[in-house]
Amino acid sequence: MLTLLQTVIAATITMLATGLGGLPFVFVRRFPDEVARLGWAVAGGMMLSASVFNLIIPGVNEGGITPVAIGVLAGTALFGWASTLISGHEHDERGIPVPGASVRGNARIVLILGTMFIHSFPEGLAIGVAYGSGIVSLGLLMTVAIAVHNIPEGVAVSLPLRAEGVSGWKCVGWAIFSSLPQPIAAVPAFLAVQAFRPVLPFALGLAAGAMFFLVLSEMIPESRANERQRLSSAVATMVGFLALMVLQNVLVV
Repeated sequence: MLTLLQTVIAATITMLATGLGGLPFVFVRRFPDEVARLGWAVAGGMMLSASVFNLIIPGVNEGGITPVAIGVLAGTALFGWASTLISGHEHDERGIPVPGASVRGNARIVLILGTMFIHSFPEGLAIGVAYGSGIVSLGLLMTVAIAVHNIPEGVAVSLPLRAEGVSGWKCVGWAIFSSLPQPIAAVPAFLAVQAFRPVLPFALGLAAGAMFFLVLSEMIPESRANERQRLSSAVATMVGFLALMVLQNVLVV
């Protein structure tokens, strides 16, 4: 019989795994502007890939297309509103500071962290539901799958943060922070598995909508300083999309 303590431990492991994606940036001192812009595109592609393969498809498989579609629209609207709110503080040093970041990059970084924070809630629900089912193999598989999935997501979070001047170890810390909802959400989902399972498809769609908005409104435009960079931006975005898709399939299988 799986216990609540095992659930919390599993969700904590998946949370810490996100930090592994930030470790390489401890050794990266500085990004040239061109590399930094490509980094935004690669990270955007990885987030689009995560939205499709880890949020929308599992959500549709779990509860059908309707709750997922409603969640996508809600997530897009929610983060569109949040973006407007945060943008009002973009040039205000008293606004919403992220330690270690430049003032110019604060608004975008807050959006990235907020999006990934929201994205982690349905993953925590999935862990809690898996362990609450009482099936040991399902719980272990879910833990391994999400932990592996979180490593490249840690890269996706850390890339733009490092490009904006955040230190390497702070990138690791922010990456872990972005997955904090996983152990938090896993507890109630474990205790009330039947009550939380119907909410999962909507929650997955909500996170996907938020990520779509972030990538399309902030990350892709940031990767293109001028029209000449359209091709390199598009290629880098596709590289990020395919890299996360292939990496997760290889590691999980």
